[in-house]
Amino acid sequence: MALTKVQKRDRIKRRVRGKISGTAEKPRLSVYKSNKEIYVQIVDDNEGKTLVSASSREKEVAGEKGTKTEISTLVGKRIAEKAKAAGIESVVFDRNGFVYHGRIKALADGAREAGLKF
Repeated sequence: MALTKVQKRDRIKRRVRGKISGTAEKPRLSVYKSNKEIYVQIVDDNEGKTLVSASSREKEVAGEKGTKTEISTLVGKRIAEKAKAAGIESVVFDRNGFVYHGRIKALADGAREAGLKF
């Protein structure tokens, strides 16, 4: 039987997460997108804690007009600003099984633009 879209993404996600993990020096930038929103958090996997998070539901971002891709770029810039304030300069990018295209790529480009290294 053919796998569903969610099962395929979950399989890719498990394969990628087996290879990467976040440390205190270089935490993991994890992305999740739904049909409407996009969420991103910076995680230290050794401690099991979320250090910084941002999403398209925050007041500063939710008030903006634009396409979902443009909003994703703003979320990327927002997470980079918060990371800089927390003293985080470089991260490992975890696309969470999503294809690196469209909103995921826009978020990554926005974060790089604002000075986050990965």
